[in-house]
Amino acid sequence: MKKIIVILSLFFILNSCVGSSTKGVFGSGVSVALDPRTLGTQIDDSIMQKNLQARLTLYEKKYFLLSVKVLDGRIFLGGKVDEPEEKLKITKMAWETKGARSVKNNIVIKKKFSFKNFATDVLISSQLRAALILNKKIKASNFNLETVNQKTYIFGIAYSEEEKKEIIQEAKQIVDLKELVTSILMVSDLSRQRE
Repeated sequence: MKKIIVILSLFFILNSCVGSSTKGVFGSGVSVALDPRTLGTQIDDSIMQKNLQARLTLYEKKYFLLSVKVLDGRIFLGGKVDEPEEKLKITKMAWETKGARSVKNNIVIKKKFSFKNFATDVLISSQLRAALILNKKIKASNFNLETVNQKTYIFGIAYSEEEKKEIIQEAKQIVDLKELVTSILMVSDLSRQRE
């Protein structure tokens, strides 16, 4: 009996010294003891994630089923939506989340549209992407762009007003582009830059 008490005591003492939880304090899949991010970054990411999930759900209840993950200010989205415009609206909302450093949208669109529209949209996106890459005043890797029905959405972070103006100017030169929607944040406006 004495042996069992000693073994159980040792088990509880040794078990309490390690981070054994896989759920963690801030969400599933996160173990505070094993996460390389600082506790402050983990808290910031958790707040951003919950904020975005709440805003998406308030905007449209069916968005509750979308997957939202935030790591070091980088937002990862997954799930399915009915229309391409919904995917873009969700991406825009993600970029508008305070502290967002990047957005990776892996949301799949259920509805298909015509090959001609698709080809035109790909052409517009490709031309604009090439123009952004070739323009030395623009850091193209900081911007996501997507075209749906000849309406191009640009999301990202600009280092200066001049860079922002250059992007808009490049987009206006694309022949088939009917409408441009931008959500370009300035580096100086990011919460991580002010710390």
